Parts: sequence; structure tokens; C-alpha cells
Amino acid sequence: MSKIGKLTYAQKKCVSLTGLCMQRTGMLRPGDRIGVAVSGGVDSFVLLKTLLIRQAIVPFPFEIMALHVNPGFSPDSHRALARWCAAEGVALHAELTDFGPRAHSPENRKNSPCFYCAMLRRKRLFALCREYGLSHLAFGHNADDLVVTTFMNLLQNGRSEGLSIREDFFEGRLQVVRPALLVEKSFIRAAARQWSLPVWANDCPSNGKTRRDDMLAWLQELWAHDKAFRVNTFNGLTRKQLDLTSP
Repeated sequence: MSKIGKLTYAQKKCVSLTGLCMQRTGMLRPGDRIGVAVSGGVDSFVLLKTLLIRQAIVPFPFEIMALHVNPGFSPDSHRALARWCAAEGVALHAELTDFGPRAHSPENRKNSPCFYCAMLRRKRLFALCREYGLSHLAFGHNADDLVVTTFMNLLQNGRSEGLSIREDFFEGRLQVVRPALLVEKSFIRAAARQWSLPVWANDCPSNGKTRRDDMLAWLQELWAHDKAFRVNTFNGLTRKQLDLTSP
């Protein structure tokens, strides 16, 4: 169980907004078993730390397990995660794959490398949830991811869809959840530094060169004209997802 201690403002925002998301949507029940997909970046690492704190607050028991699927660019990068999980008493499954190199090879002729790699990793994570008897698979997507995804779907595909807080898979045997979807990236970055989480750099050759990066840059240029634009965008989209998922 994670020691809570005194929390900074950013850490409190991560813990409280994640708790609000979980409570409003009825995300967990007693005895649930959550697999947290930990990539090694700030989003998933902060989610794991936050859920450990929520575990000490929630008035019923639930289990947490970290799942790391190394894409294969740096075979030893997850050693820091293994040491951290051992110190925190968190069960961890970590494995090395070749998903990243395959996504950047001639094998992937139709999709972007990010899409193909993510598809392979998600399939493996689903299989791990089945193997370990997990009821939930938690991803570290945050409010910034929600905003960018919504605009990408709207402008590129003509669909006003974002990221769901909770989705059922395999006839309800597994729920994919995003407990940090109400938390802005700035709070997550600050909390990761303050908790001294051993995050590591994303060494994928496509990092920083994706359509998501282009969309974020365009949105930031738009928001620069008026601070209220950004506030209203985040408030409107996070409220919508919360309302759609609330029982």
C-alpha cells in the first residue's frame, strides 16, 4: 500500500480528480482487480501512483497490478519500473517485445507506426488481463489526450468522439478505464517530478512526429489568442465525458 504523506497542489489535483472520475462513474466495486498499463512515461506512472493512494482511501478492497509491454527499442528501460514496483509492493508483469521495430518495418504497410504498435500492445495487454484474471485495464490518458483525440476525430473523420472513461470488452468480462481523464497534463508532469517517479524518455523514432503532435501544436496556437478558449475547451469536453459515463 502506498504511503500518502503530505501532498502538493499538483498531487492533490491528480488524486482528487481521479477519485471524482472513479466515484461519479461507479468505476470500481469491491474485489475488482485492475491492471495498469504502464509505459514508463509520466501519464501512466502517475496513474499507477495515484491509484495506489486511492487504494488507501477507498472504503473497500481492490487489487492493482502493473503491466508493462516494452516495445523493443530499449530492452532494459523498464528496470527502473521493476525496482520502483518492488519498493512499493506492487505486482508487476513486464515483458520485452518487438512491436516497435515491427511497426516501423515493411510488415506495416497500411497504418501509421503508432497505430500498429498500439494495436499490438493492446492485444497483448488484453491477453495478460485474461491470464491474470483482471477485471479492469487502466490506461493513463489525461484531459489533454481527450481534447486532442476529440479534435482529430472531428476534423479528420467527421465524428465528435473523444476517449471514453469506461468501455466494456468481451461481453463485459473486462472494462477498459481511464481514471485520469479529467486531469490536465501540467498537473501530471508536476506530480511526477514531486514524487520523483523514475520515468524514462520515449525513444521511439516516431516520437514528436505524429499527427497528434501536429494537432496539439495547432490547438496551442488557437488557445494563445485567448486563455478562455483553452479553459472552455477542457471544461466542456471533460464534463461531456463524465456525463456520458455517469450512471
